This record gives sequence, C-alpha cells and structure tokens, in this order.
Amino acid sequence: MKTKLLIVEDDPHILLGLEEILRGEGHEVHTCTSGGDAVGAVKRAHPDLIVLDVMLPGKSGFDICRELRSSGLRSPILMLTAKGQEIDKVIGLDLGADDYVTKPFGVRELVARIKALLRRSGSSTSGNGDSFSVGDWTVNPRTFELSGANGTDSLTAKELRLLQYFHKHPGEVLSRDQLLNEVWGCGYFGTTRTLDQVIAQLRRKLGDTSPPRLLLTVHGVGYRLAASAG
Repeated sequence: MKTKLLIVEDDPHILLGLEEILRGEGHEVHTCTSGGDAVGAVKRAHPDLIVLDVMLPGKSGFDICRELRSSGLRSPILMLTAKGQEIDKVIGLDLGADDYVTKPFGVRELVARIKALLRRSGSSTSGNGDSFSVGDWTVNPRTFELSGANGTDSLTAKELRLLQYFHKHPGEVLSRDQLLNEVWGCGYFGTTRTLDQVIAQLRRKLGDTSPPRLLLTVHGVGYRLAASAG
C-alpha cells in the first residue's frame, strides 16, 4: 500500500514540483492550495504525513497545525518556512510540527526529511507500546500522551521518540549527534538547533524548568535523563 501524503501549498510551481517528485518516489499524493480548506483535506485524505506551508491564504500553517494537533491528529507534519524566519521554525515546533524545511529547499533534502519522518513515526508506534514513567509522569506511546498529577498533554512523534530513547538509557550522556541520528535519522540535514528546540518543548510539558531536574544538559556534549527519573 502506498504512503499517503498531503501537500498544502499555494504556490502552483512549488506544488506541481513537489507532487511530481513525491509521486515519483512512490507515494500517493493529495494536494490543497488554501489554508481554509486544509483541515477538510486532511479529513478526506487521512494522510500519513502532511507537508504544510506557513504562509497560506485563508488560514496560516500555524493555525492549521494547532487545529490538527488539537483534534488528535498524530501524523507527522513537515512545515515549509520562509528563508531566515527562525521564529517560524520555533513557533511551528511549539505547535506540534515534527520538522521544517526552509525555502528555497533542495529536492534531496526534502525527500530525505520525509523518509526520516515516516520511518520514525512508524517505529514510534510499531515498537514497544507499553507505558513507561519519566519522573512523576506516565508516557503512553499508543495515545501519544503524557499524564501527571496536573493533567494530560499530547506529544509529537519526535517528543515521544526522544522520551523513549532517554528512558532506554537513563543516566547516560547522549550526544546531540546520537540523538539526531536515532530520532531524525542518519539522512537528516538540519542542525542541532532543532533538537534543542524539541528538548525545550519537552521540558515545558514536563514542568522541568528553572533549573531542569529530569532532562539535563551536558554542556558541549548533549543531554541525559536523570538516573532517578528513568
């Protein structure tokens, strides 16, 4: 069965190019050119992954991402951001996007990012589905939920995969490159800034700030999960 992708992009040249490239990669590709129609397109297509532009007519990619995650959608979301707009990347990740590519982008990079997201999202649910604890929190991989005394919060595929990996290696110092290779894949072309942003998101959801007690920074190397938290 072909993997279903939805591209939400209003630039006809970019849309046509992506459609041809991704179909050539063997995917079933659906398209949408309006932010206002995007949520409906997701409900109709049930995509395995969404390529979502930030700047869209009718509704922004940020609004769409927020709405989709609030509705419980767990499919990976790859956002397309304008060149140099670092704040777009941060906001997108905060709202539940799994990765981003900056325009103009290379075809090989985009295809590699999509493959990595599909591989990682599949492994996060096809592997060990048992719940586990991180500090006072319970992580449920089947529902992508983080539960604690103060309630429940949703996790993105990347956040879940990171927590699973940290849980398997409590107390160990894990380098940024090691975490990127494990969670984003060896074909990832981005920087460690992406990892740092997702770690910051996880800390907020875990209430692990000022200073962190669970996900600890090892300066110049990477991160480790406190041994007592695993």
